[in-house]
Amino acid sequence: MSETSRPTVRVATYNVHGCVGRDRQRSEKRIAEVISELSIDVIGLQELDLGRARSGGTDQAGAIAGELGWHWHFQAAIKSGDEHYGHAILSRYPLSVRRSACLPGLPPFFCRETRSALALDVATEAGPVHIINTHLGLGRRERLAQTELLASTDWLAPTPAAGPLILLGDFNSLPGSRPHRALTRHLRDVRGLLPAGRALRTFPTSFPILAVDHIFINEALHPVSATVHRTPLARVASDHFPLVAELIVEGATR
Repeated sequence: MSETSRPTVRVATYNVHGCVGRDRQRSEKRIAEVISELSIDVIGLQELDLGRARSGGTDQAGAIAGELGWHWHFQAAIKSGDEHYGHAILSRYPLSVRRSACLPGLPPFFCRETRSALALDVATEAGPVHIINTHLGLGRRERLAQTELLASTDWLAPTPAAGPLILLGDFNSLPGSRPHRALTRHLRDVRGLLPAGRALRTFPTSFPILAVDHIFINEALHPVSATVHRTPLARVASDHFPLVAELIVEGATR
């Protein structure tokens, strides 16, 4: 079977900044429009509100999924009464929750946000794919503690060695940093598997100079392409651009 005819799954990670764009306007519909441009199967979103006054009490993940007609699951990293803040996985295919948990590490004084990770199974046409979405902290020690947990058997062992696994999100870490190296001892960064992949910078949209959003994969997946989606709409919709990867699912048949 040729590479182009083998089953693939298209995934993306996108920090949506509370759906507030560079024009300071909040629009869940605009974020959904950017996702529609990507022609993907599943996406991990970071920085979403649920029931927060600042977002008019909106379930942002549900609103975006509703615009797309997709399945979704939201995971709170911070809860204050009925107000939640966190991240979500959205998919055109059914989802089932594998696990979710708060991440360790003491947040720095300038950003007292707790962090979490969400792991789901996605029933794609290429077979089940295990996807973990996260948003790591801003402190160096905090991020290292968080990546060491995500790279542990607690998170990676539940997936059979032959099963496809994707870890994606906003890691607030550059390629080659200690947190990044902690993950690449166990998984592969799609940037490092493709020509010129390390130039895929996603932040900020005003002048993208940092590659802090990543997609890591295990040996059951092989990247066909990886791109940063830099359209005019994406440039204004958030302060991050989406990072997109098309992946061959090894061993799957159509």
